[in-house]
Amino acid sequence: MNIAALLVGLGPLLGWGFYPTVASKFGGKPTNQILGSTVGTLIFAIVFNIVDDISVPTGKALIWSIISGCGWAFGQIMSFKAFQYVGSSRVMPITTAFQLLATTLWGVFALGDWPGLANKVWGMVALLIIIIGAAMTAWQEHKSKANSSDMTKAVILLLIGVIGYWLYSAAPQAAHIDGQHAFMPQAAGMVLLALIYCISHMNKQNVFREPVTYKQIISGFFFAFAALTYLISAQPQMNGLATGFVLSQTSVILATLSSVYVLHQTKTRKEMTVTVVGLVLIVAAASVTVMI
Repeated sequence: MNIAALLVGLGPLLGWGFYPTVASKFGGKPTNQILGSTVGTLIFAIVFNIVDDISVPTGKALIWSIISGCGWAFGQIMSFKAFQYVGSSRVMPITTAFQLLATTLWGVFALGDWPGLANKVWGMVALLIIIIGAAMTAWQEHKSKANSSDMTKAVILLLIGVIGYWLYSAAPQAAHIDGQHAFMPQAAGMVLLALIYCISHMNKQNVFREPVTYKQIISGFFFAFAALTYLISAQPQMNGLATGFVLSQTSVILATLSSVYVLHQTKTRKEMTVTVVGLVLIVAAASVTVMI
């Protein structure tokens, strides 16, 4: 692996690593966060298409790409709602684990990944380790009924949201379209669903008049940078899909730790130790799933 490929491959570490922290730092409700960040993503995607002279797909490819973007926006809305209960430092490892599980199981049962019994056994062990790692990041030394209730609500939201994240990954496969051509229509789909969500809440909140919505555009740039660098990293002439995927998953470490130290989402010393071990398990097990 050359240095240039490695640097591109670590783009998602910065983008997806800081995205939830930046979005939480700017604040606002999930409506502000989803609308601002999706608009930022669309702006980034339009500029990229113009600079790289990438044509917009048509027909089936366009429709599935838009559906893919709608799926991501739905999943992210659920994550933003979960942030309100337990904070991004606990949400990010759990939602990453759920996404890994959903994407991997889809690959196994729908796409024929992990051929052979031995591969399936190793793969299932890796998935079990991912679940254990996610549980460790959410562990609390001093539990209360309120804390347990909030965590339960957050996990339920993330379980619902993973349907959207799965659609984000699976829909482009249905259209057989590469990530770079799907990038802009995906962003358009994200904005579309965000608008529908915000308009449905107009009786409670007019996000279009609130400055924090437009501040969240900056958080969208972080997401878009990560998504684009991952698409480039996954190309065969760069890092390839397997290595590119593993490198991108390191973002969960930065997302969790930046939430703790930047947003001051406090953890005790024991909780931090258990969290770090859990993060290592998630990344290690993710590496195993793409090497099978």
